[in-house]
Amino acid sequence: MTEMTPTQRTEFEAAAFRSLLQHLSERSDVQNIDLMNLAGFCRNCLSNWYRDAATEAGISLSKEESREIVYGMPYDVWQSLHQTEASDGKKAAFELNRPKE
Repeated sequence: MTEMTPTQRTEFEAAAFRSLLQHLSERSDVQNIDLMNLAGFCRNCLSNWYRDAATEAGISLSKEESREIVYGMPYDVWQSLHQTEASDGKKAAFELNRPKE
């Protein structure tokens, strides 16, 4: 494997994350429940992980702030523009596969 510095690794990870956010922004047709059912995570998970990382670094971010970073707009605006009602089949799959607390 190619050697890289810790700074390079962080920069590449950040670039990959930005690309993921851009891709998800361009694919607003893909609902969070679809992501959860197929991959086990969604945009909300990303925003929670972002907020957790900020907290570990001593930065306080609200749930709304971290969601706005991930969604590229306030969450309620994104919901009104893009979120659709999940089918009964998608809801059943989510209940079957969702992470256990």
